[in-house]
Formats: sequence, structure tokens, C-alpha cells
Amino acid sequence: MRIISGTSRGRKLVTPRNHFLRPTSDRVKESLFNILREEMGGKVVLDLFAGTGNLGIEALSRGAKKAIFVEKGRQALRLIQRNLTQFGLEEQSEILPKDANRAIGILKQRGECFDLIFMDPPYEKGLIQKTLMQLNFHQIYHKDSILVIEHNRREPLPYIMDGWNLIRQRRIGDTVISFLTPQREHHTTEVKIES
Repeated sequence: MRIISGTSRGRKLVTPRNHFLRPTSDRVKESLFNILREEMGGKVVLDLFAGTGNLGIEALSRGAKKAIFVEKGRQALRLIQRNLTQFGLEEQSEILPKDANRAIGILKQRGECFDLIFMDPPYEKGLIQKTLMQLNFHQIYHKDSILVIEHNRREPLPYIMDGWNLIRQRRIGDTVISFLTPQREHHTTEVKIES
């Protein structure tokens, strides 16, 4: 696994020696960022179920202002820290060592607001719907935010996704990348946006 573009382009990430994680492949990651096509400059990014930190670090390499990595696994937390250190990205990032659904509530309490949210939960564990519900309850995004969900083709998105519009999907082998935006009428004035 390597960083595809930006300041750390071509550099390799520290990856797990065993199979306790399923990092996003370079092919999937490249496709994902090609679809986003936006400049990452100035973006505030949330990497849920961060694993090695692969997606958030790619966003930082491409100019994101800040990334918060949410991960509860101890081995994965060590990998994220090692990767951030080797790329010199500690000052632009924070690691939140919590379960993703608890972390969302904590981030809301802190008044955080994200432009881009990556969500790559373990496959086929029912975590997509649970996490979408938490995001609806704790709105840590704004009307122009993008949520990117990586999931297995055998685990389609929930049929009803209150608060979200599916705008695009891309299938790569058994992996599906889904791009969602908030439904406009779903937002309340309580969302705190920090500059």
C-alpha cells in the first residue's frame, strides 16, 4: 500500500503483517479519489474505522487541513500512529481511540464539523446502518459534506437511508464505493460549523 498523490506520493504505508485488518487497496483508493476529484486543500476529514489510516493519510497528502482517525483496535492504532509519524503528519491529525459510534457523539459534543467522512467498517457486520443512524443523530457535517462508504457487494446499503442521498456508486471487484450527501431538508440550525 502506498500514497498515490500529493506531498507523500509513492511512499509506502506501514501495513499489518497478519489479516486482522482489510486495508483499502491502492486500486480502490485511486478510484475513490478520482471520483472525488476535488482539491482536498482546506478540507476537514473524518476517517471512521480507520484501520491503517490509509484514506485519511491520502487526503492529508493531497492537502487536507486536518484529519481525525477513529479506530478502536490496539494494533490498528499503533499502525496509524506509525504512519502519521513517518509522514510527519502528527500536527494535522488526531487519533480518537474509540468505537466509531461512541466517537461520533464525542465529536458532536466538541462541535466538530467535517467536509469529508470516510466510512470503511468491517464487512457484513451490520455497522453501516448503525453508523448512519448515529451520524443522523449527531450531525457532524454540513449541507455540502460528502460521505464515502466502502462496503462489500454482498452487503448493499440499507434500503432506507433517512437523511442521506446516494449520488454515485462504483464497483471494483467485490468492493463497492458509495458516495452520499446529506438531504438538504434534514439539517437543523444546530450544526456548528467552525472556520
